[in-house]
Amino acid sequence: MINLSTENLIIIFLLVILIAWTIVLQIWVSRTRKKVKIFLKGKKVKDLEEVISEQIKRMRGIESDIKNLSEWNEKLQKICDISITKIGVVRFNPFKDTGGDQSFVIALLDSKNNGLVLSSLHSREGTRIYSKPIEGGTSSYNLTDEEQEVIKKAIHG
Repeated sequence: MINLSTENLIIIFLLVILIAWTIVLQIWVSRTRKKVKIFLKGKKVKDLEEVISEQIKRMRGIESDIKNLSEWNEKLQKICDISITKIGVVRFNPFKDTGGDQSFVIALLDSKNNGLVLSSLHSREGTRIYSKPIEGGTSSYNLTDEEQEVIKKAIHG
């Protein structure tokens, strides 16, 4: 039987730890090499500075594009806020002596429920069109039942 001294056991233990540490480092180096290969994509190591510089330029370009897109988004949002986004239409018969629902009311509203209501009243004598401003879903003018209905329809879909 082999008789090992304490010093020999410590040396063997340290040797095993060093071998394990070497294996761990080998795995880490291998993975790092793969990442560098992907990053360089076949370029030489001396081109590394150029590759990094190129990536920084691309990032700055992307940052500029994001800033421009953000500015455009703000402009478009302002346009959308005042654009007609809600529409409602109601057809009706205002007079019992005429046939069909040839009269109509249309509401054209923006995102803040501002806009107008157009009323077209058809009779035997002709067609008349009226307009009323709408602010916040209501008007300073008296609204007919059909006009109130079309505003609700435009607001709630």
